[in-house]
Amino acid sequence: MTKAELIEDIAKRADLDRALARRALEATIEAVTAALKTGQEVRLVGFGSFTPVSRPAGLARNPRTGAQVRRKACRTVRFRIGEGLKSAVN
Repeated sequence: MTKAELIEDIAKRADLDRALARRALEATIEAVTAALKTGQEVRLVGFGSFTPVSRPAGLARNPRTGAQVRRKACRTVRFRIGEGLKSAVN
């Protein structure tokens, strides 16, 4: 599902016009991004949680060539699925 398809689905389910659904989705994404940037965990009960994590620098392996490459330290986000979403998918 693309962002445009998601906006269309939100508009239908919430009985909103597409412009309002787009603004709501973009505001949600901005709020989640801002919280993760400050190091906060974002929990959506029944859906899952987004947790910011720091990965240390180290060595990684290129899966295509098998060559070792240096990986820089970085921050990333992990998603842990919630029980409601897990049971809906399974």
